[in-house]
Amino acid sequence: MSGQPIYLFDDGLVNLAPLTDLRAAFEVRTGVLTTLERVRRVGEFDPVGLFVTDAMADLMRERHTLPVNIVPDRSRPILAVNGRWSLPRSSAIVELRGADTALVDEPTGTILAAVLRADSIPALMRGDTSAFRLVKAPTVGKGELLMRPWSVRSGRDAAVAFDLSLLVAGAAGRVIPPVANISAKAKVHPSAVLDTEGGHILIGDNAVVRPGAVLIGPCSVGHNSTVLDRAVIRPNTVIGAQCKVAGEVSGVIFQGYANKAHDGFLGDSYVGEWVNLGAGTTNSNLLNTYGEVAAMASPGGSYERTGEQFLGAIIGDHVKTAICTRIMTGAVIHTGAMLAATAAVTGCVPPFAWRTDEGEKSYRLSKFLEVIKAAMSRRAITPSDAYLNRVGSLHAALDA
Repeated sequence: MSGQPIYLFDDGLVNLAPLTDLRAAFEVRTGVLTTLERVRRVGEFDPVGLFVTDAMADLMRERHTLPVNIVPDRSRPILAVNGRWSLPRSSAIVELRGADTALVDEPTGTILAAVLRADSIPALMRGDTSAFRLVKAPTVGKGELLMRPWSVRSGRDAAVAFDLSLLVAGAAGRVIPPVANISAKAKVHPSAVLDTEGGHILIGDNAVVRPGAVLIGPCSVGHNSTVLDRAVIRPNTVIGAQCKVAGEVSGVIFQGYANKAHDGFLGDSYVGEWVNLGAGTTNSNLLNTYGEVAAMASPGGSYERTGEQFLGAIIGDHVKTAICTRIMTGAVIHTGAMLAATAAVTGCVPPFAWRTDEGEKSYRLSKFLEVIKAAMSRRAITPSDAYLNRVGSLHAALDA
């Protein structure tokens, strides 16, 4: 039985960079799954189309078979759900009746969902609540609505628990004793330890868990990923597809295609795609004062309260660190940064920053594209024109 047809939209109205530099909000891995994957798995909704900003449209058309920024039948109202809402629920949306009615998160003024006519889509993408009859949404859980880059940390535990109950227990919210769900195509060395006392462990197709590794649930290892020898994977860690992970990792979401292949601690962080962390790279996820972590989302911006006592780093796509790099609590490292300085990484690192002991400059675009092509070829992937154009647009924004 198929769910209610919906369009997922990413209005791009809040600063989520670097999370959404090279993906839409509904493609961000907020738990074991992305929001788009989660919506499909739950079955309450059936995504039939996507709305994104013009800057992201070509990438979305390339990645998805769903119509992008198109409504095939303009004669009937549609239901659109915000892709920044990581755990959308039909029980909240059922209150929407009649065209041009919107469900709004009152604390933020964000449109979570709307029943609307096609000619009201521009108003939806502008976040123009005056164009709709408003219905107040039930309270949204902490971090459930992506508002800042560190929202992925705030909503992590609830999303991981939801996804593992869905993927392991067979239905969201179904409670069964914690188990290790290991794909028949995975390889787990007999000396590896899988501790399910605290939650499920999910190991995907063609994943490899090497000798002496310790996995403590709840956690998951995506398809074609490798947990290396003697690694310690602590609770609420999600390793996306085709990653290599070693050392001690605690509460980290790896979007996918990332390498942390050596010793070093990484905690309460988000790691984008095509990241390579040099040997000994280590981060702090707790202040010496045990206080709330403040973070800076944009270069030159102000520090903001995050509501988190434990917050490591937000690491964008294609970031690279040299050996023994130290990353301080709450650091935000934007897309394409290359960090090779002896000083610790603090605050917010600009996109495409090339940082050494001699100072900081911007990565040359031609050289950067050469490097990402080489890195992606190691996974037998060739970046598309749409992808390269998006990278070029991000780089061009440095001079804007």
